Amino acid sequence: MTDTTLPAAPALDAFVARAAEAGSNAAQALKQVGVPTRRVEAWCYTPLRAISDVAWSAAPALETEVVSELLQTLPLPESGGKAVFANGKPAQIELPALVQVSKTQPAERDAAGRFSVLLNDTLATDGLSIRIPAGEDAGLLTLVHLTAGNDVSAHLHHRIVLEAGASLTLYEVNAGNGRYLTNPRLSIDVAQGAKLRHVKIQRESVDAFHLAFVSAVVSGKGSYDSFTLNQGGALARHEVAATLAESHAEVHVNGVQSVDGQRLNDLTSFIHHAAPDCNSRQTVKTVLSEAGQGVFQGKILVDRIAQKTDGYQMNQALLLSEKAQINSKPELEIYADDVKCSHGATVGALDEEQLFYLRSRGVPADEARGILVRAFLLDALELVEDETLRELLLRSFAQ
Repeated sequence: MTDTTLPAAPALDAFVARAAEAGSNAAQALKQVGVPTRRVEAWCYTPLRAISDVAWSAAPALETEVVSELLQTLPLPESGGKAVFANGKPAQIELPALVQVSKTQPAERDAAGRFSVLLNDTLATDGLSIRIPAGEDAGLLTLVHLTAGNDVSAHLHHRIVLEAGASLTLYEVNAGNGRYLTNPRLSIDVAQGAKLRHVKIQRESVDAFHLAFVSAVVSGKGSYDSFTLNQGGALARHEVAATLAESHAEVHVNGVQSVDGQRLNDLTSFIHHAAPDCNSRQTVKTVLSEAGQGVFQGKILVDRIAQKTDGYQMNQALLLSEKAQINSKPELEIYADDVKCSHGATVGALDEEQLFYLRSRGVPADEARGILVRAFLLDALELVEDETLRELLLRSFAQ
């Protein structure tokens, strides 16, 4: 153990024991890496002590009635396929006709050393492994992760492959009851000319912990277009690692975070331009009230071969309280000489003149603040192309 890992971690001991019982090969790697402290740069702003101090046990199966009750509270579309996982196990699986369960597992990507990934590698025993045939539009698939219980954890690993020219809209919802840890992982391969739209809502229990990891590899003229609404959990981190592997690939990693109480929400991304003539876009907006803490870490890496790269990154935060905090760390690392890359970060409060204008016209104070907050977020929400999903995001934000 070094000073970069937490000492006396009941969680780590419990995870390793569960992995050993299940015969997982990743247990030793997890034990060596340990639970990172703030001395590890990637976790500098997101302390894991509260997770480390709990000996998380495997989540038991949920009763059908509990699953139904939880589903009724969620903003879900009425059409398309649906896959519901409850406490890490499949509960309802209704896949669209063009979604095929694949027997071929996509290759694991270079994510070694990341705590969330190692934890998932160690304990995940279930998840979807699907493939969309070349040239087909599989429509909408809703993926729901439900977790309930106290001091339990669930770990799912889904693998999604889009063959050349295929397309899929993935709507992911995470929710639950109690104090639990959920650690979903998505491994995505987008082939030439294919398109994956990924819209996610994270609205876990206020006592819950959420550590999610998404890896996406995008081939030539392919597109991975993602949007995350981060609004739940005592501590929640949504992490994306996307690689633009061939020319004219495109990646969007957008999102909104809404943090109140003493909660912490973290959106971390790593966008790797590994081929020329690609573009990436990222807009993240965070609204913080009471003693809420927000984290944004976004890095764009441009390889020497990646000439004509077009990369853009913007992080904006709105503080509604003097106790609220935002930690923002945008990064550019560029080795090519013919690129167009920019990043920016802003932090501010509500505009007093705009607030006065609304109040002077009879709008109550709380309603006036709500109007201005909603206006701040709308620019980001407009980035969601699908109108139905955009309305579901707005409904979730309003609840």
